[in-house]
Amino acid sequence: MKFKLLCSDLDGTLLSTKSDVSKYTISQFSRIKEIARIMLVSARMPNGMYYIQKDLGILEQPIVCFNGALVLDGAEELLSVTIPMDMVGKIHEVCEANRTELGLYAFDEWHVPRMSERVEKEIKYTKTSPVFQPTQATLEQWTTQKSGVHKIMLMGTKPTSDALMPILQEDFGKEINVYRSNDTLIEISPKSVSKLTAIQKLLRTGELLEDVIAFGDNYNDLEMLSNVGWGVAVSNGREEVKQIAKFVTASNTDDGVAKYIEQHLLI
Repeated sequence: MKFKLLCSDLDGTLLSTKSDVSKYTISQFSRIKEIARIMLVSARMPNGMYYIQKDLGILEQPIVCFNGALVLDGAEELLSVTIPMDMVGKIHEVCEANRTELGLYAFDEWHVPRMSERVEKEIKYTKTSPVFQPTQATLEQWTTQKSGVHKIMLMGTKPTSDALMPILQEDFGKEINVYRSNDTLIEISPKSVSKLTAIQKLLRTGELLEDVIAFGDNYNDLEMLSNVGWGVAVSNGREEVKQIAKFVTASNTDDGVAKYIEQHLLI
């Protein structure tokens, strides 16, 4: 089985721990990186991805950040789509009413209103640092700068997230993508982009989606895995993801991606 492009999600998929790839994974990527382009496709911000690229020896390859809202090739910006600030303000109002805080992301900026257990985990696992500032101040600042937001992370509880999901989908579903990351986290990105649209942007002349193999575990990977030539889910992934995948490999903590590469991607 041979492919021209290998795309992998990070958290819950490629990362064998919460923040790093294993030596085994590095060795398998080293084995195939001369015959296939390898691209990381994540909800993370750029600074939370570069160190993984470095470990894998693929810093020369583009990266897909924020679920496809930002695509970078080194210093070159291949794609940048943001949520308008007036929309972010409306989402903030709904979240305030549901006792849910916002993490706001634009390029390599990450703003949160305060330190929390969730923020501590994000700092530790992504090796990035936020700006601590009241959300309203960030909204005013970025509106003045005529900035947009690449991703919003809603940080609540299971009850508040359960309540927010239908409200967000009903009120804003035509203008944003809403993904449930876990019981307490909801991620929001621009409607026109996804991991799949980003991969399509990165295809070279003569390349097709059939030439792509992709790995994932969560709801934001569904479209990608369903439409590329070969979609592989890790065994710890969501049931919905495993059902649409062409193959289910071992879990992320058991180096599922690396095991699949070693067993099925032959040079």
